[in-house]
Amino acid sequence: MIDQLRKLEELKSTAAALQARVAVAFDISQRSDQARTGVPAEELGTGVAAQIALARRESPARGSRLLGLAKALVTEMPHTLAGLEAGRLNEWRATLLVRETACLSPADRSAVDEELASDVGRFSGAGDRAVIAAARSAAYRRDPRSVAERASHAAAERHVSLRPAPDTMCYLTAFLPVAEGVAVHAALTRHADALRSDGAPRSRGQIMADALVERVTGTAGGISGVQIQLVMTDRTLFQADSEPARLPGYGVVPAGWAREIAAQGQSHDRPLNVWLRRLYTAPGSRDLVAMDSRARLFPPGLGRFIQVRDHTCRTPFCDAPIRHLDHVLPWHSGGTTAQDNGAGLCEACNHTKEAPGWRSRPRPGPRHTLQLTTPTGHSYYSTAPPLPGTAYPLTTTSRQRREFRHIAKMLRFGRVRAAAAA
Repeated sequence: MIDQLRKLEELKSTAAALQARVAVAFDISQRSDQARTGVPAEELGTGVAAQIALARRESPARGSRLLGLAKALVTEMPHTLAGLEAGRLNEWRATLLVRETACLSPADRSAVDEELASDVGRFSGAGDRAVIAAARSAAYRRDPRSVAERASHAAAERHVSLRPAPDTMCYLTAFLPVAEGVAVHAALTRHADALRSDGAPRSRGQIMADALVERVTGTAGGISGVQIQLVMTDRTLFQADSEPARLPGYGVVPAGWAREIAAQGQSHDRPLNVWLRRLYTAPGSRDLVAMDSRARLFPPGLGRFIQVRDHTCRTPFCDAPIRHLDHVLPWHSGGTTAQDNGAGLCEACNHTKEAPGWRSRPRPGPRHTLQLTTPTGHSYYSTAPPLPGTAYPLTTTSRQRREFRHIAKMLRFGRVRAAAAA
């Protein structure tokens, strides 16, 4: 079985090398096709990475990195590609070699590739750090100025990101220049040490985390009146039902936790206005009911509706945040500004969809479904994720009246306000 595991690992590496060759060949063929159809030279290659991502069931951002990796291996780093084909390197370590030489010219990159000679077992038994160190040292010897410039330009890539973590926690990550990052950490550390020396019962890490939230939001505990758009059923909110809720930007959260968040706004020490926006699903499914508009742009109410329904970018395998509200069937082709013809997309996917040869159409499905067709004629389908809860089959008006009377009673005797969605 150990021998089988080793052979399978080598087979994965060989397959990754073959995927790189096919990806480069596909890129060349697509660029040729685009040139023949009159696409401007500066736009050649648009949408190629997105097609590779769909074929490999990856996000568009990941597809772009995979295509860049393939081009570097095939055209500039033949020894690394050979090591991958032979199973001496896996795809991740080949990626590390490509990443650490990205600042070099093609000629210098090829020279570093020859120096490292990955195809003859240069990194046999080495770990990731050893691979990175070797590549960085070789790159610096070849072109120290480019390496230094890369470090200076890295500050332009600073950003803050949010990723889900288990148990209704998350990772809030800041990618900062080292001086600023060390300064932030030092300030939080001094604050925590001072409170700990005064006998604070919280741990050092808890104090640092709480201080970060309070200093960024300006409010103790971090709840500052910003909309978080927590989506849950009326049964979860009012009847202690166990159906999980959904928090945009995070994902599924437990019902009890959702109720606690809603109740935090009613605390006496820092009361907040908690607004309910009623959303209605079709009986027998979790699809939101239809809305329509004559406007070219999606009105705010309809935009919120689509964002709640789609949750993240609707391109298959892409889970980036929604940045654009897009007409599935283009408006200039007769597409309406309606919920069934609207889709939430990230910026990159929206631009890709407008490239020549790409088509999208609404399609029937259990929930909102769209079909995306690439220039090669391959079709992919995207269905909106289910909303929390299984919709009640409200078959009689008397039951509807009972449901709404119960909700109205809870609203009347609580401190919760309601705002009906458009």
